[in-house]
Amino acid sequence: MRRAPLVALTLLLCAASARGAFPAPARSQSAMAATASPYATEAALAVLDDGGNAVDAAVAAALVISVVNPFDAGIGGGGFAVVHLAGRNGKAPLTRALDFRERAPAAATRGMYLGPDGSVVAGLSLDGHMSVAVPGTVAGLAELHKNHGRMPWRLVVKPAIDLARNGFAVGDEWVGSFAWRKDVLTRFAATRAAFMKRDAAGLEVPYQKGEVLKQRELARTLQDIARNPRSFYEGRVASAIVEEMKAGGGLVSAADLRGYLPVWRDPLCAPWRDLELCTMPPPSSGGVALFEILRLLDGVDLRGLGWHHPDAIHRLIESMRVAYADRAEHLGDPAFTVVPVAELTSSGYAAQRRAGIDERRATKSSEVKAATAAQLAALKAESPDTSHLSVVDGERNAVSLTFTVNYGFGSGVVVPGTGVLLNDEMDDFAAAPGVPNAFGLVGGDANSVQPGKVPLSSMTPLIATKGGKLFLTAGSPGGSTIITTVLQTLLHVVDYDMDCQAAVAAPRLHHQWLPESTRLEALGFDTATKGALELRGHSFTVTPGWGNAMCIRALDDGTLEGGADPRGEGVARGQ
Repeated sequence: MRRAPLVALTLLLCAASARGAFPAPARSQSAMAATASPYATEAALAVLDDGGNAVDAAVAAALVISVVNPFDAGIGGGGFAVVHLAGRNGKAPLTRALDFRERAPAAATRGMYLGPDGSVVAGLSLDGHMSVAVPGTVAGLAELHKNHGRMPWRLVVKPAIDLARNGFAVGDEWVGSFAWRKDVLTRFAATRAAFMKRDAAGLEVPYQKGEVLKQRELARTLQDIARNPRSFYEGRVASAIVEEMKAGGGLVSAADLRGYLPVWRDPLCAPWRDLELCTMPPPSSGGVALFEILRLLDGVDLRGLGWHHPDAIHRLIESMRVAYADRAEHLGDPAFTVVPVAELTSSGYAAQRRAGIDERRATKSSEVKAATAAQLAALKAESPDTSHLSVVDGERNAVSLTFTVNYGFGSGVVVPGTGVLLNDEMDDFAAAPGVPNAFGLVGGDANSVQPGKVPLSSMTPLIATKGGKLFLTAGSPGGSTIITTVLQTLLHVVDYDMDCQAAVAAPRLHHQWLPESTRLEALGFDTATKGALELRGHSFTVTPGWGNAMCIRALDDGTLEGGADPRGEGVARGQ
């Protein structure tokens, strides 16, 4: 999607918004849904209209996304959710975090992606059966609903069943994503049958924009799930997944599926400005890295400097560089490795690292090292992609949910007879120390492949409250860029006074320690700003836009304000 060029000044951004460069945010006095698909937003609002709450609506939207946007997320993948319960009838507000991330099969081994010479075999962790981890989406959505939903489960699943059976018109994202992953998607007969059609000559061809795709096998699977969500793990669908794994050399077994359970975790929460921020703890790296960057930015007057001022961007890049270096070394599944969450997110550690940031010179990534064991030990005494959707209901309960199949269309494997597209989440492990995954992220022993282990994620579903009441919910897909996208959405709203729509539309930058250069959105940063930063030693890679952020904010007068990223085809709309 083509977007108007923007200059690096907040006032000019506001003027551009007034002229229509950004759409106005959605507003409602009742409820709001912001998702990556108009179909999913419509389903969420329909559920709310029928008496459901934010959890019911979020589950319905996630299942619809699984039907219409399988290139982003689906029931063959996994994710995380942060839920804010507003507190009624004498109950205090409560925020909870659910981990329904995929897990490594029991047969997984540390060297499973290495060839005889010890080097990583290209594509093995990304395409096909060997890339598949044990899916968690169905179990996670069912757990969310069982604990906090209001409507009958079968009614929450119904919108997805109807769309799978009756079909939907594919859009530009579908067409482009299929073309990008065509090599792997055309490799498997069941995948071709699910996602391609036959032309007049009888040849299998991709769907084009506006053509209606029906997925009757997926509709049958969703009907099974509507009757009993455990059927995905122990019934007909589970048996089909196991048979396909055996046929294709994958590792997911009946015992892996039968033993999968989502995990409720204590959300990672911390004060910032006059807000309380809550997001996912490990095995997501999102919360730790987000809070580490925010702590590193303490003392920088971002509002006074103005949006995209060279001094602000310099500090932002240097803070990202440090946080991603720590991510590569220290973050992993807490069931398998000790993750120094409190130390990395402490003010004392941030003060140490800020002292090493030169305000006039960019630091080479080779000079930036992760926190040492001695640094972390000294702090102990102080320390006490993907698709995203956000839903807020009339009681101000809120759900921030990010889920994925990892790479576009996941592994490319559709399970015959089920319509289920499986993830390629095993690529989120470190196949070998220092070897980047599909998103350019490197990792070490903390994120090595081990049986039953959860691969490290960047997903950062965020809920912010003020005085115990909902203030904002936000999140985004985008692999390694998720953390910095959520960070900048938050900064845009809080420090730069943008509405939710402008906040998710504004140009972004991203640095992840390695590679060396900072990624900038094309047309997003003016020449003078970029030149000033290059004089400090920064290097840049200019690319098209990334991410697909969603944002809902509760204004002081009780109005809900929503924004959906114009980089995608999503919609924010009020009830």
